Amino acid sequence: MKDFLTLKPVAFGLDISDSSIKIAKLKQRGKDFDLACFGEQLLPEGIVVGGEIRDEKVLADFIKRAIASTRGEKLKTKEVVVSLPDEKTFLRVIQLPKMTSEELAKAVLFEAENHIPIPLKDSYFDFKAVDPIVDHLDHSDVLVVATPKDVVDSYSRVVKLAGLDPRVFEVESLAISRALIKNMITINPVLLIDFGETRTVLVVFAGRSIRFTSLLSFSSKQLTEDLAAGLKVSSDQARKIKMDHGLESKIKVQLQEKTGDFKLEKEIMETEKILEILDSSLSHLILEIKEFLNFYYSHRSHEHLPPTRTEIKKILISGGGANLKGFDDYLTKKLGISTRIANPWTNILPEPETRIPEEYLRRSLAYSETLGLALRGIMAE
Repeated sequence: MKDFLTLKPVAFGLDISDSSIKIAKLKQRGKDFDLACFGEQLLPEGIVVGGEIRDEKVLADFIKRAIASTRGEKLKTKEVVVSLPDEKTFLRVIQLPKMTSEELAKAVLFEAENHIPIPLKDSYFDFKAVDPIVDHLDHSDVLVVATPKDVVDSYSRVVKLAGLDPRVFEVESLAISRALIKNMITINPVLLIDFGETRTVLVVFAGRSIRFTSLLSFSSKQLTEDLAAGLKVSSDQARKIKMDHGLESKIKVQLQEKTGDFKLEKEIMETEKILEILDSSLSHLILEIKEFLNFYYSHRSHEHLPPTRTEIKKILISGGGANLKGFDDYLTKKLGISTRIANPWTNILPEPETRIPEEYLRRSLAYSETLGLALRGIMAE
């Protein structure tokens, strides 16, 4: 079985997506950690598409560039924790009768065939027993992960071509959870929304494990394209307008009424137009999130949680797209669930240093998955 869920330390995190390569390495600081180095290399379109590597040699060269351009301490280690795309990975929590660890290892292979939509002989498969918060269950919850062999082998070849030693392959949703969920445990279910450049990852985390995941095609890039089309401007202009204006309330009309300033009146009208386009575009994302939540509530199995703690009452948003001004308040209003910006440093820096300035927090949102991989690289589990 491929080593998805166990680790030999120490390694740095390597996050490969359709649009970029991100790197992060942590170092020990007392009982806590600190950032040793980080970096990003943008990828031209077509090298990685939907999580599938189309040009291994070119991607390996870009990884080398990313390593050479990291900021902070020089990256000397060759050992790496590599992200695997959720598009190509199957992750489930299954239930089995209580049994010994030896019996579990045999039983999970048979049961997993009923949940994984690809033959296990054609995939790398791993599993991990999930301990309940309270020892009250009459069964065992087991997290199973499977990825087609050709996908993992492709990522492995690329990493080795770049001169690195792939020690662990970790699924995106696991890395995101590792970065955002304090100590990887929560009594109340939490919905994680990683709003990225090319897609959106949804994760329900409850107890000590992921419970449900989904990958949406709607992305921050789609929002930019819709804004560009609606305003009849270039993508670069639309991206700047999106980040400058965001979803924050329009300029108070009272100001215009007092001054009679026609320039301000025009600005108000433009702001209203921007909000209208963004709201229309985001309505597709809201619909998909609601459908995901309905699926979760209709298929859930919450024996692992106290009966009064089964509802999702908190949403954490991450990814570069989460920097859209007013996005948290917008989701709170549209979904009726308290939403706030996630903190990818929550399991890295000691209190009170996790309360970093907002500017730095927002810049690091795009590195949530990468920091989760880096955590995996330094934590001896």
